[in-house]
Amino acid sequence: MESENTKKIQVYCQQTLCTSELFQDLSWFLSNDDSNTNLKRMSVYVLLVLVSNNRNGQTLVRETGCIKVLSQLFRTVLPNYELNLSDNNVFQSYLLWASVCSTLCVCVNNPQNDENQMLCCLLFPYANEWLMNCMKPEIIRPLCSFIGLTLANNTHVQNCFVSSGGLDVLSQVLVQLESDSHNTSSSAKLAVVVTKTVDACITNNLATFSLILSKYHIVSKLLALLLHESLDSGEKFSIILAIGHCTEDCEENQYELLKSNGLPLMIQALTEFKNEELNKAAIYVLHNCKKITEKLSLSQGENSFSENEADQIKGINEKENVEEHWKSAKEIICRMKQLEREGKEVTCKIGLTMLLNIRLTLSKMEGSKYQ
Repeated sequence: MESENTKKIQVYCQQTLCTSELFQDLSWFLSNDDSNTNLKRMSVYVLLVLVSNNRNGQTLVRETGCIKVLSQLFRTVLPNYELNLSDNNVFQSYLLWASVCSTLCVCVNNPQNDENQMLCCLLFPYANEWLMNCMKPEIIRPLCSFIGLTLANNTHVQNCFVSSGGLDVLSQVLVQLESDSHNTSSSAKLAVVVTKTVDACITNNLATFSLILSKYHIVSKLLALLLHESLDSGEKFSIILAIGHCTEDCEENQYELLKSNGLPLMIQALTEFKNEELNKAAIYVLHNCKKITEKLSLSQGENSFSENEADQIKGINEKENVEEHWKSAKEIICRMKQLEREGKEVTCKIGLTMLLNIRLTLSKMEGSKYQ
């Protein structure tokens, strides 16, 4: 009861302080060249507290011009891409910039504010430049939070981000971090942060944006990342969910999943993890691949594919020795049978269909060996 009363008092104080006069004063402190870095940081912090979880505060931060001042600080506070944080002046500037990022995040989210999202999307080109030129976690984490919340559930802003080259930039960062993760676990953790941001970007336009990701072979990178031992179940859930979104309406990504041995990994996730959300995400991926497994099974007897599809299938068949490829398929069947014995619902609804397709393909392939 005491905590509930405390919360009510905090909300009351927040609403009482939310006046245009105070916001205008804060805007003046932030835009005044005579204000030192500490004063600006305190002013940004006050804005963050006033706007957080407060639609009225989100409106005032826009109408009083504070969000424009914050945007200007976002663009100009950091001196250069080297970001030498051992230099105290640079470090103080970085702390101010990070606070600005956090405040912009509450301006656009919780509750979602479409108008503020539209204003903040003007900062995407600057965010892209920093991501391309500075791969430090101190930059990537705040920017991913800002980008992810600014474009969340807003198709127009997502289109703006992609048009600015942002999805390409995030893809390149993710590819680099996945490569670095073979040497450092911190890169794997950071890659998951980027993965979540990519996922937020494509969710409302899967068919178009997933195709962009296929250029960078993001699905195979995510599958490789999924094997990293340092990741917890929550992080692996985020990766599998992103794979699901990548493969839902994009055959190129579905083919890549198969070529990268993704189906056994999804079955492994179902058999090894007891996390319900993670299992649902794996089921989602399996469901996305039903049509592709059907096409692959039919491809052994018919040539009903476009030139691009034929090349994709050829790539799958040439990826490894045919015997090894179908040995993997047999392992999938065994795991699906194991799921059936355990009474997993997935096998009844999805696994059985895929099981039949794989069996059909296996039988045709085995028969062709003797022709």
